[in-house]
Amino acid sequence: MNIASYSDLMDAARAQPQPQRMLFAFARAERPEASGGTLEPVMCVDKTLDELSTFDALVDESRHMGAHWDIVFVTSMSGRAGKPPPSSEAEAPLNMMVTYIHTGEIGRFLAFGKDGQLLSLAAAS
Repeated sequence: MNIASYSDLMDAARAQPQPQRMLFAFARAERPEASGGTLEPVMCVDKTLDELSTFDALVDESRHMGAHWDIVFVTSMSGRAGKPPPSSEAEAPLNMMVTYIHTGEIGRFLAFGKDGQLLSLAAAS
């Protein structure tokens, strides 16, 4: 399936043979004067597909957390035996997402801007 939007991502996740837990790492773009800028993770969350609706709802929920962000990185975890992974299993993968964002290894995730548009990002070499 070609994923071109958040809605496509949710459709693809729902089409998987096992229930998915979606992992979101929200990052703020920082642009120091002397360099091209960095991405700083500011918060993470995991959700089952039943806990998600529209991208606008995700953005609204993030506003209540009070952290400014510019990009949200998304990946998923596959469940077992017809059940999504428990939230307790999401902590280590979320921590890895933060590490990958810090090291610029962002190509393994989908990324969306605040407007819900899928972004194509390239890490600086």
